[in-house]
Amino acid sequence: MKLSQFKFDLPLNLIAQHPAKRREDSRMMVVHRKTGQIENKHFRDVMEYFNDKDVFVVNNTKVFPARMYGRKEKTGAKIEVFLLRELNKPNRLWDVIVDPARKIRVGNKLYFGDNDELVAEVIDNTTSRGRTIRFLWDGTDDEFRQVLEILGETPLPKYIKRKPDEEDKERYQTVYAKHEGAVAAPTAGLHFSKELIKRLEIKGIRFAEATLHTGLGTFRPIEVEDLSKHKMDAEYYRVDEEACKIVNKARLGGHRICSVGTTTMRALESSFTAEKLLKPSEGWTNTFIHPPYQFNIADALITNFHLPKTSLLIMVCAFAGYDLTMEAYKRAIKDKYRFFSYGDAMLLV
Repeated sequence: MKLSQFKFDLPLNLIAQHPAKRREDSRMMVVHRKTGQIENKHFRDVMEYFNDKDVFVVNNTKVFPARMYGRKEKTGAKIEVFLLRELNKPNRLWDVIVDPARKIRVGNKLYFGDNDELVAEVIDNTTSRGRTIRFLWDGTDDEFRQVLEILGETPLPKYIKRKPDEEDKERYQTVYAKHEGAVAAPTAGLHFSKELIKRLEIKGIRFAEATLHTGLGTFRPIEVEDLSKHKMDAEYYRVDEEACKIVNKARLGGHRICSVGTTTMRALESSFTAEKLLKPSEGWTNTFIHPPYQFNIADALITNFHLPKTSLLIMVCAFAGYDLTMEAYKRAIKDKYRFFSYGDAMLLV
């Protein structure tokens, strides 16, 4: 398929700027893949569509405060530094994106905090905006993390046109986040409250956890018309033995597996056996799922409403079918569903 087929007109006022008052109060569109039926519900109604011994697989990655603002030595120019991933813990090496990039060269020093609590040196150019920096820090790792927590900012996407506040520290994080490493939230999971999870568990639904550290590559614009030529950035994932036991027992028993989010789906689709069971694995995945695609583990998907021409929308079309998905998106715009990270949910069954 071609990238241009995934274009649609999205009114900017439908891009959610704030989360719903309560997590499970988000609206939820339910799309039945076999019949084409589309229902309008709220996320708390998700219980109606699953039964005893069904499994939800969630992404337990944790977002860290990846956006920082520093000053360039001598000139004092303000520089945004977006932390992507730590490369070497003992040496405090990080891959970052800097803005404006034209001002930042190898050898430059950057100062962070009112009292220069943190200093970094640029040691390599990786892309036009990418740099490798070394934080000049002599303290412990725990102390370094505390400084990052203070100086860093919740990395809300740029289409949220406001500064992050205290509420975002909690709401741009799932209630089951455990393993730090993501620079963007696995947003389908933001709709789950602890209370809703408890109600689902009382009904007999089980939860399995995978990890995929969402990077900016998930949201990087696709720049080729022929989707088969697009290369995803690799992201770290892990599926452990316990998750495999829970998922495989359900599959062998004829119960349903629901992937909570496209990031979870990528982890699952990087970890299956020839018998279409889940196997423990860990590493880096650059799996790009686009139509046509045969899914191997999950038979239901919870996701948010995505922006045009993104890898996320393309995966949803692969799962639910192109025509049905695009019809659902037309309805979502007509009915004023809220889009993207803080937006409403879609359940594909």
